Amino acid sequence: MMTGRRQLLFLLLCFLKLVCLPFAAPQSFIGINYGDVADNLPPPSSTARLIKSTTISKVRLYGTDPAVVSAFAGTGISLLLGAANGDIPNLASSPSAAAAWVAAHVPTGPSGPPVTAVSVGNEVFFADDATLAAQLVPAMQNLYDALPPNSSIKVSTVNAMDVLAASDPPSSGAFKPDLSAALDPLLAPGSPFLINPYPYFAYLSDPRPETLAFCLFQPNAGRPDSGSGLTYNNMFDAMLDAVRAALDGKGYKDVEIVVAETGWPHKGDADEAGATPENAGAYVSGLVAHLRSLAGTPRVPGKSVDTYLFAVYDEDLKPGKGSEKYFGLFQTSLTETYTTGLLRNGTAGLGPALAPAAAPTTSVRPAPALATPTPQVNTATPSSACTPGTAAAKGTASACSHRSAAATSRTLAVLPIIAGFWFVALQVLI
Repeated sequence: MMTGRRQLLFLLLCFLKLVCLPFAAPQSFIGINYGDVADNLPPPSSTARLIKSTTISKVRLYGTDPAVVSAFAGTGISLLLGAANGDIPNLASSPSAAAAWVAAHVPTGPSGPPVTAVSVGNEVFFADDATLAAQLVPAMQNLYDALPPNSSIKVSTVNAMDVLAASDPPSSGAFKPDLSAALDPLLAPGSPFLINPYPYFAYLSDPRPETLAFCLFQPNAGRPDSGSGLTYNNMFDAMLDAVRAALDGKGYKDVEIVVAETGWPHKGDADEAGATPENAGAYVSGLVAHLRSLAGTPRVPGKSVDTYLFAVYDEDLKPGKGSEKYFGLFQTSLTETYTTGLLRNGTAGLGPALAPAAAPTTSVRPAPALATPTPQVNTATPSSACTPGTAAAKGTASACSHRSAAATSRTLAVLPIIAGFWFVALQVLI
């Protein structure tokens, strides 16, 4: 009997290991953007080690800094390289120029990090230099032709949501007529359509509590789409399905959508409602849980879209509104800015524990429209300490260090399985 009990205990330990494994391993659909418009960033090797401690499996770079690229060698993390907008004229000028770029910037051989794609430019159709749009397709074609034979690297470009003329309801999604002809050559089969959906900016244009709940993956009444008969429970899915509708409407049903950027600022100017650590944490942890559920979107259920979160760190040299500087999921001390749900099981980050944050000033306080106690940022927490817009929610980051939505959902899913296993085990022993 004792031997039987030992064997049963061993089996239980193995079972628990298998249950936890999916949340400790990298997940192919979760990536992150690694920007460098800052003067206080850790060495690339430290950043690579930080990302390795999470379930993030891919990184998008805005350039090809050799020190950054080489830092990911041997990590198992794949890279989406960026050719900057300023590189487009040179790449478009001749096949030889593109071949030189590939030879200089795309690592080859088993010693280098795997490269899955190259993005030529970022939101080119809305760049200050209007001449870039006409050079984009030749640049992409030359770069694609310069890749090694039988290469699996994809070539695309990153688009802003502004390429859509309509997106609400999602079934009405359509591209702007003046961009339609320019987009056609970019939508060849095999090349993903890279898009930057930001529910935060949708919330800024409609800063009501019910919109905040819809954007933060919190309980809400849902938004029916009369055109499709589908109902949407979050802004992320609505944005993706608007893009899907636009692609389908042009006959590109087989073109894959990849989210190149999405995030939520944890700080901003006085007129930037909702830019708080609590809301940023709710968005990121809610999105991670949604992706892990593999629920997909109402229009395309059962499959999570590859998504690159924005961003690893804050970027203190970025121009524009205050929020542009504060999208970092991690601090330069290699600790989380807020609970993300991304750290592997059993890890607590690479740096020291987060120090209590100073009481925020009015410059980061949400607009008065958020001063309602609903919706809760994290419904799993009975306390109202993390309700967006309340005085309590503006306290320290550690005051809202409750478990993430991702951690809570997977714990609830696993408990019945463990209980069932124990029930069977007890019956065997008795």
